[in-house]
Amino acid sequence: MSTIPEFTAAELATIREMLMQRYRNEVEIHLADSEVCLDAGGRGADPADDRGSPATVNCPTVYWHQRGANFVVVKTGATGFRTQFFYTPHEQFGTGIDEYRSLDECVAAALQTQSDHERDRDQAGASGATALTEDAG
Repeated sequence: MSTIPEFTAAELATIREMLMQRYRNEVEIHLADSEVCLDAGGRGADPADDRGSPATVNCPTVYWHQRGANFVVVKTGATGFRTQFFYTPHEQFGTGIDEYRSLDECVAAALQTQSDHERDRDQAGASGATALTEDAG
């Protein structure tokens, strides 16, 4: 049984409000659980377990999909949050910070990092198209 509390109504409202500000429309969020290794150096709960497998914990998770990207915010404690976004299972991205102590900062970082990534992809695509056009001419 997990000791990590579920997302509160206030936390879910914060996420919804931030998504509304970012996308200018209502974004459907989904609640889930994620199995997360909270202590990378940790071992299984049974000390006799010598397989060396890190201990995992079920953590409350919020998921949403917007503009081709999938986002997750994982609650790792009463005031601990992790985030990442991904396009496919092979294209996963983080924010560069392992854990946040503020839900606002966590969600804002995910949205900003994905926005920057989207902009960089668009610019790379545009410059690649320009280079191809110039080479063909």
